[in-house]
Amino acid sequence: MVNADDLAQARSALSGAETIVEYLLAHSPVTQEDVARTLATNAGVPFIRLAEVAFDPAVTASISDDIARRYRVIPLQDEGIALTIALADPLDFEALDSLPHVIGRELNLVCVTHQDIQDHLRQLYPSSDAAASSGDEFSVTGGDDEAGPSGGDAPIIRLVMQLLSEASRLRASDIHIEPMETSVRVRYRLDGKLVHVDTHPKKLLPAIIARLKVMSGSMSIAEKRLPQDGRIQLRMGEKEIDLRVSSVPSNHGESIVMRILDKSALVLGLPELGFFSDDQATFEEQLGLPDGILLVTGPTGSGKTTTLYACLNVINKPDKKIITVEDPVEYELPGINQVMVKADIGMTFAAALRAMLRQAPNIIMIGEIRDAETANIAVNASLTGHLVFSTLHTNDAPSAVARLADIGVKPFLIASAVRAVLAQRLVRKLCPICKGPAELSEKEMRALSLDSSRVSNATIFGPVGCEKCRGGGFKGRMGIFEIFKIDDEVRTMINTGLTTTQLRRRARELGMRTLREDGIRKVLAGLTSGQEVVHATMSDLD
Repeated sequence: MVNADDLAQARSALSGAETIVEYLLAHSPVTQEDVARTLATNAGVPFIRLAEVAFDPAVTASISDDIARRYRVIPLQDEGIALTIALADPLDFEALDSLPHVIGRELNLVCVTHQDIQDHLRQLYPSSDAAASSGDEFSVTGGDDEAGPSGGDAPIIRLVMQLLSEASRLRASDIHIEPMETSVRVRYRLDGKLVHVDTHPKKLLPAIIARLKVMSGSMSIAEKRLPQDGRIQLRMGEKEIDLRVSSVPSNHGESIVMRILDKSALVLGLPELGFFSDDQATFEEQLGLPDGILLVTGPTGSGKTTTLYACLNVINKPDKKIITVEDPVEYELPGINQVMVKADIGMTFAAALRAMLRQAPNIIMIGEIRDAETANIAVNASLTGHLVFSTLHTNDAPSAVARLADIGVKPFLIASAVRAVLAQRLVRKLCPICKGPAELSEKEMRALSLDSSRVSNATIFGPVGCEKCRGGGFKGRMGIFEIFKIDDEVRTMINTGLTTTQLRRRARELGMRTLREDGIRKVLAGLTSGQEVVHATMSDLD
C-alpha cells in the first residue's frame, strides 16, 4: 500500500505536467487500486469502481468533453446545487479550486483508479477522442512550427491547445495567462467580463510561455526582460481564428494576453451590431456620402474597430478603391488594400497616409487619429474628395470636436471636414433562452430617468441563468449608439467656438439620441438589463 510519506515524497518529486497518480504508478510497486484507495483515504472521500455505476446521459452532458478531458473528471450524479464527480486525484487542489468556477457548480468527490478515468472518458466522450486522435481539430500557423494535438504528445502542447479550444468554444475575446506568486492563473474575458477558469502550478509557466512564443513565430524565447508582440493563426474545425499575442514581464514572471480575433465577426452587418432601424438608416445615409470624415468614438474595448469593419463591408463594392492603415491589421478583408503601421522603420500613420493618397483611393480607413499630423492629413484628404473613416477616444460624440481641436485641427477645418460622429458602448445581451420578466429597481428607474408611465407598456426582462449562458443570464454583446450629425447649424456652432456642453445641449435639441437614451430603448425592448445600461453610460443631466 501507499502511505502518507510516499505521497509527500511523490509530490516533492513531480516534474512537468505529470500527476501524482502517474508518478506513483511509474515509481512504486503498487496497483492502481492501491494508489486510488490511499488517495481517497487521505482526502476523506469514497472510493468506487466505475464499472458498478449506471451512467445517466443527461448528467454526462453536464460537463463538456474538453473540460472532462482537461481535468480528467467524469460527472456521476446531479444533486441540484452540487455535482458529484469521479476523479483519480482528489488531492489536486489547484484543479479542484478551478473546477467549480469552470462548471458553475459545487462539487462532491469520489475517487476512482487512473485507468477507470481513462477508459470511461473514451467511452462517454467518444467524439472528442476521435477528433483529438485525428488531428483535424486544429492546425496552427505563425512560424516554422506546425502542430496540432496529433503533432506532439507533450503535455504542454495538449494543455495550450485545450486552453485555446475552450476559449474559442466559449467565444472569449481575450485569454489572460498571469503568473502569481505560487501559481499561474488563467482568465477568459467573456462578454466583457474577466472570468477565472483555471489555475496551474507555477513550474509550468516557462513551458507555457515558450510554447506560445514558438507558435507565434516572431517572439523570442530567450528574451524575458522586454515586452513582445506576436500573432498566431489557428484553424479550429471550420473556423479561422487569429490571436494577437502580447507578453509583458511582471514581478512574478512573464504575463501573456491573447486577443482572439474571430473572422466570423467580419460578416456582421449593422443590425447585428445592435442598430435599431432608425439609427441604421441615419448611419447608412452617412456611409453613402462621397467625401468627409466619419468618426467612431469610445473607450478601449467598446467595439470601434468592429464597427469600422462593418462599415467597410457595407460600402465595399468593385467600383470603389478602399485602403486602410492600421496598427496592427486585425482582420484581412477581401478586396481591400490594408497597410500596417511599422513605426520602427518610419511607417507611421502619417507616412502611410501620404503614400496612400498617391494610390487614388475613394475611401480611406485610419485605425486611429492620434496626433496632429495624422489628423490634418485626414482632414485634407476629406476636403479633396475622399471619404475617411477613423476612431477617436472620447466619452461621447460631441466631445470629438474638442478632441480634434486639442490635437491641433483648426475649428473651421473640423466644421468643414467632419460629417458625423458615432459614439458607442457595448452592453451584454440577455440570454434569449432563459431571460425572464423582471422589474427595474427604484435606483435603476432614477438613474435612467424613467417613470412608471414609460415602462407600463413595456415588458422588462432580466437575467436568469441556464446552461447556454453558463448560469450568468447574459450571452453576447450589442452596441448602444449616439449619432452626432454635423449639419449647417452645428458647423456654425463649431466655428463660433461653443463648448462641448453647449454643443451637446444643442445637438439634443436638434434630435440627437444619447447613449443612455439608446440604451433605455434596448432595455424597454427586452434586449438588455437596466443595470448594464447604467454601468455603461453617463447621466444625460448637463
